[in-house]
Amino acid sequence: MGIFAVKTTASQEQTVADMIINREEPEIHAALAPDSLTSYVMVEAEGDAAIERVLEDIPHARSIVPGESDISEVEHFLSPKPDVEGIAEGDIVELIAGPFKGEKAQVQRIDEGKDQVTVELYEATVPIPVTVRGDQIRVLDSDER
Repeated sequence: MGIFAVKTTASQEQTVADMIINREEPEIHAALAPDSLTSYVMVEAEGDAAIERVLEDIPHARSIVPGESDISEVEHFLSPKPDVEGIAEGDIVELIAGPFKGEKAQVQRIDEGKDQVTVELYEATVPIPVTVRGDQIRVLDSDER
């Protein structure tokens, strides 16, 4: 059993992965379309022959990349990336959800374990620390820092 890369049309990766799995081929075990991997779908199967058979009927699937991948080469696609990755203390951010949506704030503290960020609102008369989830903020462009 191995992991094979299938070349696809750009922006059709999830569609191709869904169609491969919906074929219910017994020799194909899984298909993965990672967001960070453009124009490719990773397929776990007994061999490339089963994938070749399935790809004949799937639009937007181009070809199998020759060779087999090891699980160690694709496991970084399997674990979710924390939302606070790429955010640093002192960054200027905008809240994009919650009661303070649209407010600008400065990052005071980052808790990677809980995937939370403590920010201080800019327009507040009294500086109040507000703790929000990492997916509720967006870092503003570096020219605004």
